[in-house]
Amino acid sequence: MAASKVTEFVATGRRKSAVARVRLAVGSGKIVVNGRSVENYFPTEVLRGMVAQPFNTSQTANKFDTRVNVAGGGPAGQAGAVRHGISRALLLASPAGSIRRGFLFSQPATFGFKVGPGIL
Repeated sequence: MAASKVTEFVATGRRKSAVARVRLAVGSGKIVVNGRSVENYFPTEVLRGMVAQPFNTSQTANKFDTRVNVAGGGPAGQAGAVRHGISRALLLASPAGSIRRGFLFSQPATFGFKVGPGIL
């Protein structure tokens, strides 16, 4: 029996201390996080909106099924890592897409600055 080959776009997202491995496949728009539905895994609407933001920005809301494994950090960090991973996977799926216009790849302006003693 021949196995049908499904094209998947795989990417890794990071935010704070959370890491998410994201797999996108052409489908109906279902999102599964650690074996649970996104509504069950992320309890608040704000976190679910963060996860869905890359799809809304690129107008691909119901075109990809998404499977995510995420670990580390808290709920907000995990949602940010999933968002980053989905953004990177969508960029692989359609390099000429409008995903970069959504500023989904940027870090906050204060990220990376170290404040030493006597420096404010």
